[in-house]
Parts: sequence; C-alpha cells; structure tokens
Amino acid sequence: MTKRSANQIGITAALAIAVAITIITSISKIPSSAQTTVNANPASQEEKPFDQAQKLAELNKQIAGKENLPAEQVFKNIQVLKGIPAGRLLRIMELGYSRSLGVNCTHCHVVDQWDKDDKPTKPIAREMSKMVQTINNELLKPIKNLKGPNPIVNCTTCHRGQIKPALNLPEAKP
Repeated sequence: MTKRSANQIGITAALAIAVAITIITSISKIPSSAQTTVNANPASQEEKPFDQAQKLAELNKQIAGKENLPAEQVFKNIQVLKGIPAGRLLRIMELGYSRSLGVNCTHCHVVDQWDKDDKPTKPIAREMSKMVQTINNELLKPIKNLKGPNPIVNCTTCHRGQIKPALNLPEAKP
C-alpha cells in the first residue's frame, strides 16, 4: 500500500467516524418518547402494544408471490436497499436493524405507513447504512492482513443490541 493510499484511507476513516459521531449525537438528542413510541396520542393509550412478529407475518402475507421481486417494486420509498428481494428486505429489517439496535419497527417507522419519513430515526438509519457501505466497500478492502477474505462491519459491530453504540468497552483482563 502506498503512503498516499494509506493517507486517503485514514482521512476517509476519520470522516466516517466523524459522521458516525455526529449521527450518534443527534440520536441522543431525540427524546426517548419519539424513539420508541407507537402512537404519541394520549387518547389512544388503550391500544395494545406493537406486535412485531404479527406485523411481519402480515407483511409477508401481503407480499406473497412477490418475495423475489426487488424491494423497490414491492414497497414504497426504498432508497438504500434497492435491488434486495422484498422477502429478504423484511428479514434484514427484523434481524439486521431491529435486533442489532434492540428496537422494534416503531423505532423508525409509522405503523402501517411504512413508507413515511416522519420519524428522525429513519433517515438516520439510512445515513448509517451508507456509512457501513462506505466502510465495507472502500475502507476495509485495501487493508492488508485482515482475517478472512471479505471482512465487513454491520450495525451489530457497534450497536451490539443497543440504540446507542457501545462506546465503553470493558477493561482488558491481565
């Protein structure tokens, strides 16, 4: 690796980290009620809690026969995960996003209005996805001697099942 390409990787990595910190800081400023509330209307407090498994089953039923079509042909307002099969998109949302951040669909989405961008967490998630793509496609590939043929990062790499990334690592054992 040339000194110039190493410098470019270092600068790009620093920019990616700066973007991540900016996004993380903005997430922490979002009131917790805006992050996870299904419906902020006090009159609707009698509604039952959000059942993610049930909603995913309903969505899978709605897209039956279209699971292998590109997500943007089946769902509205797909911006980052274009080209992914619609059935796989639902699994990515459930496992890749929900489980990685320890949240359910309502963290980013308005229930039954999945295409809306009303919650600030949804565009943040899009930007974080772009950051992960940049790290995986541009920053990790040129680093020599990493274990494995195709090292990657994903949401779990930093979030580890929590909304805020794991910033404090446990102390190393002697």
